[in-house]
Amino acid sequence: MSSPNGPAGQSGRGCPAAGVDPLAAHRAPDDPPWDVYLTGPVFLDIIFTGLDSAPVRGTESWARGMGSSPGGVANMATALARLGLRTSLAAAFGDDHYGEYCWDALERGEGIDLSTSRTVPGWHSSVTVSMAYEGERTMVSHGHEPPPQEP
Repeated sequence: MSSPNGPAGQSGRGCPAAGVDPLAAHRAPDDPPWDVYLTGPVFLDIIFTGLDSAPVRGTESWARGMGSSPGGVANMATALARLGLRTSLAAAFGDDHYGEYCWDALERGEGIDLSTSRTVPGWHSSVTVSMAYEGERTMVSHGHEPPPQEP
């Protein structure tokens, strides 16, 4: 899948110099199409903030804030794309709503090339829940290794 925003790293959603290629003057015609090629697991990160203390066993805690975003290797890919680097990511995505959300956020939202990534039928996305309190964070994650890709 290709990004409707053009080459990876050019959408510049979080980059102040959107559309500016910081390495353009240093590129040769035979350079690879990407500055950075990453691979690794992608998680859906759900982050709770504004907790007064750690959750207490047997009770329900309410957070004052919450966010979600692609996590795992997607954190590095997003940071590099926002710096203006042409970024490509090879990863397995679940065929669930979380996988669709992460794919869309990375490809369309951040301009990251996912042409070497794949959606795995019947495999669910890995998830991390992070809770921030007392200047620290606690995380709980769940996921499975993706099945090997068939040739």
